[in-house]
Amino acid sequence: MLNKVAVLLFRRVALFEFGVVNEVFGLDRTDDGVPPFEFLIGSPEPGVPLSIGNGAFVVPPHALEECLDADLVAIPGGSTEPDFPPEILDTLRTVVDNGGRVLTVCSGAFAAGAAGLLDGRRCTTHWRYGAELAQQYPKAIVDTDVLFVDDGPVTTSAGTAAGIDASLHLVRAEFGPEVANRIARRMVVPPHRDGGQRQFVEAPVPECESDGFAAVLQWMIEHLDTDIAVDDLAERMHMSTRTFARRFVDEVGVSPHKWLTEQRVLHARRLLESTGLPVDVVAEQVGFASATLLRHHFNAAVGVSPTIYRRRFAR
Repeated sequence: MLNKVAVLLFRRVALFEFGVVNEVFGLDRTDDGVPPFEFLIGSPEPGVPLSIGNGAFVVPPHALEECLDADLVAIPGGSTEPDFPPEILDTLRTVVDNGGRVLTVCSGAFAAGAAGLLDGRRCTTHWRYGAELAQQYPKAIVDTDVLFVDDGPVTTSAGTAAGIDASLHLVRAEFGPEVANRIARRMVVPPHRDGGQRQFVEAPVPECESDGFAAVLQWMIEHLDTDIAVDDLAERMHMSTRTFARRFVDEVGVSPHKWLTEQRVLHARRLLESTGLPVDVVAEQVGFASATLLRHHFNAAVGVSPTIYRRRFAR
């Protein structure tokens, strides 16, 4: 059972990520039927103020020794540097060895990686840090297309609000949906967002070594609403279709069809956010033959339907 929860702080602390863990596990909601948690804030140097930015500080009152028997230890974001305090890493390992769990929020995954807890496990972090996490800890299976990953005793979550989803997921798994729903209702957040939902990330136009390919990419973006065939693109580059497709993958990293689909979905996102155009009109303007085709590719790339995306992100 998640009776004792400890959040471990060190160096500079990301205030929101720390607040997420405190909001779910650190507030007394027994009056609303939520089980009580013993909540500790631990640090290698208890009593020493830690910066949370903008001239504000938090003072952890507990030593790490008091956290070793925790059922769950949480690491909020704050640092991606590999030289974590060894006491923090030892605490994470000991808790797992004792049968406890680890929760990381955003860049907190780097501490779990340094402790060796991500080796051979699926995990996630904020999309901006995914490549760095994979580079520092090559045995980790990093997936930045999701909000959180629950793999064995380690639950990793993406940036900021995804920490709420992961925390509520742990509560739901331990105490059932009713308790998780009561906490979510008090926090005024959705009670459940599936971990497999995509992080909403824009795919920038890659830099190409060849000026010719850069011009082709720009032309494709400017003509998304037209029928673009690979044969025609190859002709623009004065190449055979096979050579063009191979060179495109070398320059961009994906096939022409996949990249074109990604850009059409990205443009659809912008139109859904900024206009009131019907979905079938959005599909036409971004080059999909039908609203059904748009929904198919949009769901595959973003993880939600165009209608749900608009409801969440429309200006």
